Amino acid sequence: MLNFNHEDIMKMSKIFRLNLINSLTGYKSANLIATKTDEKINNVAIFSSVTHLGSKPPLIGFITRPTTVPRNTYENILNHKYFTLNQITKTQIKSAHKTSAKFPKKISEFDKTDLDYEFKNNFQAPFVKNSPIQVGCKFLNKYDIKENGTILIVGEIKLVLIKDELLLEDGMLQLDKGNIVSINGLDGYALPKLIKRFLYARPD
Repeated sequence: MLNFNHEDIMKMSKIFRLNLINSLTGYKSANLIATKTDEKINNVAIFSSVTHLGSKPPLIGFITRPTTVPRNTYENILNHKYFTLNQITKTQIKSAHKTSAKFPKKISEFDKTDLDYEFKNNFQAPFVKNSPIQVGCKFLNKYDIKENGTILIVGEIKLVLIKDELLLEDGMLQLDKGNIVSINGLDGYALPKLIKRFLYARPD
């Protein structure tokens, strides 16, 4: 096997190191986070750091990068307190990836891609149309990660909208039924398939 120590990693070129370290943790969820600006411009950006934090209360978290440059999604969430998570399908990956570009705050990514927004159930942030799983969240807290300047955003799930065929009898969502993709590294998109489910694991 190839062998890299910490010194080797730190000496790597920036792009090689970014690709390597971002791939090490395996496949990641692919979510479009949608918000709106003070001027009511609808903003959307792709995130691969969304994670489950708990189910009672239902909480999610995601990491945003350091605010040494403008972070529109982060600012919008702090200002308006509401945002949505929208799972990405195979047909949306080109447009979803384009939202990672650094558009000015007054430019809506919806206008620069084939993605469309929609408002539902009087929720205060836009959803991504045709996303098979749409989650409305309210901002609860943020935690500064001093080691590298990133920020953990914690949100409470307030609304869940799911395509019927994804929901199984026991509450699990079978994502491959919706052609929902994951992210490999920074810019690779994969289409996982459920292999097998097991019973709850017990020592005996």
